[in-house]
Amino acid sequence: MGKSLKILIVEDDYISRNILMHHLSEIGTCDIATNGKEALDIVKISFKHEQKFDLILLDIMMPEMSGLEFLSHLRGLEEEYGVNGLDRVKVLMTTALGDTETVFKAFKEQCDGYLVKPIKKEQVFEFLKNLKLI
Repeated sequence: MGKSLKILIVEDDYISRNILMHHLSEIGTCDIATNGKEALDIVKISFKHEQKFDLILLDIMMPEMSGLEFLSHLRGLEEEYGVNGLDRVKVLMTTALGDTETVFKAFKEQCDGYLVKPIKKEQVFEFLKNLKLI
């Protein structure tokens, strides 16, 4: 199925986290963060060691730092490290919220896609195909 992806799943819900990990482990290596703050620390280390993620699945509503806040920090880090355009980390927002305002905020912060829970494997893989990750 192509190269093995480096994937970060940022999700505070245990069941959602494990479902995503189960789906995605067949196409890459999955790391996990339970909130945006933890994810930001992981991403900083990955940039520092020049091992950035190919894909981040990011829940919007989390404790300590929301997905939208994290995404803003991520895009700032990429700028800082000179990562732009097609080289940026692909970010797929995952959330229970399907309202238009939340969708617009996510795209304003430069996410690459948006899925409303419950997430099905086929939906994720369709997005990954569209993003040319698989």
